[in-house]
Amino acid sequence: MMSESPAQMNYNESGSEETSQVAAQTNTSGETDTLINGTAGTPQTVTDTALAEMTQQIESLKAQLEERNTQYMRIGADFENYRKRTSKEKEEQDLLVKRNTITELLPVVDNFERARAHLKPQSEGELTIHKSYQGVYKQLVDCLKRLGVSPMRPEGQEFDPNLHEAVMREPTDEHPEGTVLEELVRGYYLGDRVLRHAMVKVAAPKEDMPPAEEIQSNSASS
Repeated sequence: MMSESPAQMNYNESGSEETSQVAAQTNTSGETDTLINGTAGTPQTVTDTALAEMTQQIESLKAQLEERNTQYMRIGADFENYRKRTSKEKEEQDLLVKRNTITELLPVVDNFERARAHLKPQSEGELTIHKSYQGVYKQLVDCLKRLGVSPMRPEGQEFDPNLHEAVMREPTDEHPEGTVLEELVRGYYLGDRVLRHAMVKVAAPKEDMPPAEEIQSNSASS
């Protein structure tokens, strides 16, 4: 039996190697097509399950984001309400302090006005003193104006219990009933609010007195 030549053996070995490589490539290509096209059931099922989980996670994150946005908006609204409330409370507190302080100064203004109404300087020295305290009075009034204080002018107006306090009534037929005839103690505003009510004298209806002859006749008949 004749042995094969080295050339023939090399040819067979080379052919076998090429055949094996072609078969390997064919098997690899088939597996790839299977994974891509989903001919096998398991890989495609895994992909659908992962997609469903990702969709569920996205929906959950959306719900959490919406909840956080709602909480953020609620906290922002609460903070804005708190800021407005504290700002208003601070304004009210400042106004109360100012009101109480100015109220303590009003009797001083009243005394200046009474002195100005009753004192009549005669000599040159008295006139000098009069001008001096009038200058102090003017300075005090100007200071109150800068703080927002303004006097009431109720004479001739209709009596208003929100602004005035009636301490006297005077019967008269020259003015309608309820007309303010005189301001006895001056009232003041602080801004648009009443700082002190004005004490006033109010017109009352004049009583109709019967003539003297009728009074005498009635007395005689009785």
